[in-house]
Amino acid sequence: MRVFVAGATGAVGRLLVPQLLEAGHHVTGTSRSDAGADRVRSQGADAVQVDVFDRHALHEALARTMPDAVIHQLTDLAGADGQATNRLRREGTRNLIDAAKDAGVAKIVVQSIAWVYAPGTGPADEEVPLDSAAAEPRAAMVDGIRTMEDTAGEMESAVALRYGVLYGPGTWYAPGGSVVAALGGDPDAPFLGSVAADDSVTSFVHVADAARAAVDALNWPSGPVNITDDEPARGRDWVPVLAAALHVTAPDSASGAPAWARGASNHLARARGWRPEYPSWRLGFTEMQP
Repeated sequence: MRVFVAGATGAVGRLLVPQLLEAGHHVTGTSRSDAGADRVRSQGADAVQVDVFDRHALHEALARTMPDAVIHQLTDLAGADGQATNRLRREGTRNLIDAAKDAGVAKIVVQSIAWVYAPGTGPADEEVPLDSAAAEPRAAMVDGIRTMEDTAGEMESAVALRYGVLYGPGTWYAPGGSVVAALGGDPDAPFLGSVAADDSVTSFVHVADAARAAVDALNWPSGPVNITDDEPARGRDWVPVLAAALHVTAPDSASGAPAWARGASNHLARARGWRPEYPSWRLGFTEMQP
């Protein structure tokens, strides 16, 4: 299969490209920079230097490469700019879908998130609606995700991978990443998450498992799929383990949690044959030694 990876140098993309090649696919990866394009080529894939907000260049790239499928792994999270990320989910996805449809592409796999579900008890599955009653700033994030998934749904086949919180190489949770600074009390740490050791439930997924799910999803039917590990966990449980792995001081435990912080179930992904190499954040965190 000819696969076009938009965002091939991001935390997931850089692991996804070699996995796709190993699976026998012909891969074209995008980057906004010369250095990023060179990195994609060094992995054995073709590369296109293009900005997703440049509609003309994006249409040219898709028309030239004529992929069978597009995998959307574009993010704008390095600076923890929520508005920039929402713009990418809205405008960037719109441009990518328009270019893909014009090029005759039938399949798209998009990177979504698993913490946008409505409040409730227990881990959310894909039947739970998105949190339409959320207050700002969460409301903007939920609406951005809804718009992105709806836009992708215009394709003949569209799978939305609702990833848990990504950790591992290249993420905020890696040694030297923003979470270390946040745990250290740095108010300027570029981080949109929480390191409160409270009752909030989080579902994690290692970036390597996230990448493997994108490969598997090329053969999945349309619809959203939660991609998380097997152990949703309260902050009071996972924060101390992460802090110990990163050799920083954990915050004091606290009580309380927002009603939407419920985690997500991976039963559907497992039913489709996906198996996380890191079934628990406990295993993954201990490998992240600084």
